[in-house]
Amino acid sequence: MHQSIEEFATNADTWVLLLAMAISIAILGVSADILVDNAVKISIKTGLPKVIVGATIVSIGTTFPEAVVSVMAAMGGHPDFALGNAVGSIICDTGLILGIACIMSPLKLDMKLVNRQGWVQFGVAVLLVALCLPYGRLNELFNQQAFLHQSSGFLLVVLLGVYLVWSVRLARLADPVAEDDKAGQGISMLPCLGILAVACAFVILSSIGLIESTKVLASRAGVSNAVIAATVVAFGTSLPELVTAITAVRKGHGELAIGNIIGADILNVLFVAGLAAAVTPDGLFADPVFFRLQFPAMLFILFVFRLGIKTSSNGYLGRRTGFLLLGTYIIYIAITIAN
Repeated sequence: MHQSIEEFATNADTWVLLLAMAISIAILGVSADILVDNAVKISIKTGLPKVIVGATIVSIGTTFPEAVVSVMAAMGGHPDFALGNAVGSIICDTGLILGIACIMSPLKLDMKLVNRQGWVQFGVAVLLVALCLPYGRLNELFNQQAFLHQSSGFLLVVLLGVYLVWSVRLARLADPVAEDDKAGQGISMLPCLGILAVACAFVILSSIGLIESTKVLASRAGVSNAVIAATVVAFGTSLPELVTAITAVRKGHGELAIGNIIGADILNVLFVAGLAAAVTPDGLFADPVFFRLQFPAMLFILFVFRLGIKTSSNGYLGRRTGFLLLGTYIIYIAITIAN
């Protein structure tokens, strides 16, 4: 499906691509709206906190574009693209998307759950860097390629299963969500899950259409492949998280937005990078710039998020943190383009 969309975009006229972008954006918005509504219903019916629903069920759906792009890139002989998409998406999710969400409206925090999931988010990012280090040549770190071995990919996929089981089990120990919310009435769980799955599918397909259209238009405008990979692709594969977060905030479900971003970051390591490495016998390679810029930027922006949680007041992640995250992301993009 992805390859068919890519071929269509490559051969299409510019006006067709512009129309495809407009249609993709419209479908993406409607699908995200339905996704958020049904995620809230699942939260109410199961008693799981919204932050956990966002960090598991919703995040699995919204990270599929990253997984599709990275796995296909790895299998197609572009391992650097696969690893770059995973790392770039974490930076985009936390800096751009969470930053915008906080600026729109302070996000309510369940401190116990956010701290627990947030430390996993930071921990798996550190693990990814540790797995990519050239231990025999650390004195020349900034001149060495990042390398994620296939066995490391299998390890990350196993940890993905552990994370999902752990999240659900611990969530059931938390205070259950009240079931008197009208959003959860009048629909059984099976149809709700079915609607959620269809909404995720449309989010994914519309995102892929938008990504491919934008890539071709940028290329025709003379933008370099490096800039496209660092900006358009990383941003494009994060569109589901962006639209879902904005929709969740607009509907007053800030916990769902935070949970989706935290979960997406975790899945970008365990699911996206892990699966891409696992299906590639030679593993994932990436340019030495990863140790000079990409990995430090990823860890720094996650540290800023942790700092924002630590200094939050009245149980909300405020606009100050949002501006700091967004500013960090803008500086990262500027440095990337300059290089």
